[in-house]
Amino acid sequence: MLKLSVLEIFLRLIPESLILILAAYAFSGKSINKINFFVSTILISIATYLVRMLPIHFGVHTIILLIIYVLITVNINKINIIKATSAGLTSATILFICEWINVFIITDLLKFNIENMLKNDLLKVVYGIPSIVLFALIIFAIWRRSLYLGKAGRDVSNRENIK
Repeated sequence: MLKLSVLEIFLRLIPESLILILAAYAFSGKSINKINFFVSTILISIATYLVRMLPIHFGVHTIILLIIYVLITVNINKINIIKATSAGLTSATILFICEWINVFIITDLLKFNIENMLKNDLLKVVYGIPSIVLFALIIFAIWRRSLYLGKAGRDVSNRENIK
């Protein structure tokens, strides 16, 4: 079981869910529907909380959550299943890399004891902030690029813009 405290829910889980849904839009090149965006974020947050409460081995929850992510992004956000799956796998990989970089810096460079940090909810959230910020910056950059490329592609394909 990977229980989450209230602090972790509001300072880690919900922001991470927002970024994951943004990733679905960024990787699919689809424009954001605000209502669907927030409904998806809430559903992903609830699903993550519930799945982490299950008595399963570490790592299995990631696979279950990827399946839920794809189902939510396909059904609510109307994103193609292939793009949703690829967005889920890619964003999970980016998130894992960001967390690995953060843990490497905390344990190897700053020489903090990770076991003591994981016992304290506040420390866990504070030390996790750099990885979520890095993840957000990467996904935001991808989203901005998809907006730019999408706009450029629409301008070229629109016959009215060709003179």
